[in-house]
Amino acid sequence: MIQEHVTITNESGLHARPATLFTQLAAKFQSKITLANGAKQADAKSILTVLTLGATKGTELVVTVDGADEAEAMAAVKEFLTTHKD
Repeated sequence: MIQEHVTITNESGLHARPATLFTQLAAKFQSKITLANGAKQADAKSILTVLTLGATKGTELVVTVDGADEAEAMAAVKEFLTTHKD
């Protein structure tokens, strides 16, 4: 299991369209990927739970990845959260 703090630096945060792309990215990995914003937690493969985080630019998320491809999954998630542009 890997856990890292990642600050969303892309302009759009995780509103509807980027959240959809994010969950599609997460679904490509076998590992379980969880995002946390304070007390709120979300399964990264579920669009509804990701949207409930209310993650905008500047939000620091705790990303937890657990599974066989966790290193690759963490790298992809971090890249998306910090570089994705709408």
